[in-house]
Amino acid sequence: MSLLLDDAEVIDRIFDHIDGKTTDEGEEIWREPVESYLSQERFDAEIALLRRLPVAFCPSAALPEAGSYIARTSAGTPLLVVRGDDGNVRAFRNACRHRGMAVADGTGCQRTFVCPYHNWAYDLDGSLKHITDAEGFPGLDKDQHGLVPVTAEEKGGLVFITQDDPVPGGAIDFMPDLLGENQIVFNSIEIVDEANWKLIGETSMEGYHIKALHNKTFFPYGYDNLNVVQTYGPNSRIVFPFRRVEKMRDVPRAERKLDGLVTDVYQFFPNTHVTKLSSHSMLIILEPETPTRTRWVIYQMRTAKEGENQADVAEAKRDADFVQDSGLKEDRDAACSIQAGLAGNANTHFTFGHFEKGIVHFHKTLRELLGNSA
Repeated sequence: MSLLLDDAEVIDRIFDHIDGKTTDEGEEIWREPVESYLSQERFDAEIALLRRLPVAFCPSAALPEAGSYIARTSAGTPLLVVRGDDGNVRAFRNACRHRGMAVADGTGCQRTFVCPYHNWAYDLDGSLKHITDAEGFPGLDKDQHGLVPVTAEEKGGLVFITQDDPVPGGAIDFMPDLLGENQIVFNSIEIVDEANWKLIGETSMEGYHIKALHNKTFFPYGYDNLNVVQTYGPNSRIVFPFRRVEKMRDVPRAERKLDGLVTDVYQFFPNTHVTKLSSHSMLIILEPETPTRTRWVIYQMRTAKEGENQADVAEAKRDADFVQDSGLKEDRDAACSIQAGLAGNANTHFTFGHFEKGIVHFHKTLRELLGNSA
């Protein structure tokens, strides 16, 4: 049995909410200490947990062919993720086994990774293939000096990385088949905000703020505080319907589809979500850098269609630009404002109510796993 409602079931629930002026609600009130967004000790524990969970690193589509690679920092660790000649994705600590310098930077496609310090070279499978002036290292076993691997897994169109000894309860065990084949990454963005990663993540976990915060951007097309919210394992799904969903009332139930009628946000615990929109999808990974600074890693994708034209491509880009430049900026500004306001000591706790079911689920899960991983 599927963990998630199908399209017809989601639309049924949306119509119930429209007609009844209701929304999905949680059963608990949650009080989260403000210190959780400031404490270095709490931050260090969260980073240690992120290294022990399967955390999304990139979409599979970002590594389209043998030699495709991405090198960036995840949970404070420089990593290199690459697709091999056998089609499998592998991940390594991005540090030469000679003196520790990074062997790759950014993204690209290449057959060999060469350390810029002394030109030691590594194959796509991480094996050490060349030592400059090898006679200077008598007895060194090349087989014991390959790049240090970490666990890489592909599921549902995403690449997940587990850096250290795993703890149970990761998002990948509850991963739906979300991103089909033929995905194309048409843009990637990195942004740094002065806000705790959890404050930023919370902005996409509820629709209680749509009319207030997004009055001129998202609200004219949708509803305020009208959502379908599902929790499954450590993850959650929040559906934001557009007003045009009403056209489904005249469609036979078995033929009803969500495509183009909702913003569907899949939260993958702890720091990732995939948003499926009208003409594109967006993967957002929130990389914590300090207790009060977060790096956004964003991939914008579309599905390649047979017979598509430039107008289809342009529509996906317009859709992405609207989300990026309007609603997402409003969420970012809100999170940064909250972070700056913590210095005023106005609150000891933040209170999350019945309309913030996804956030309550997130904090409960995080607290439980931090306890279990101690």
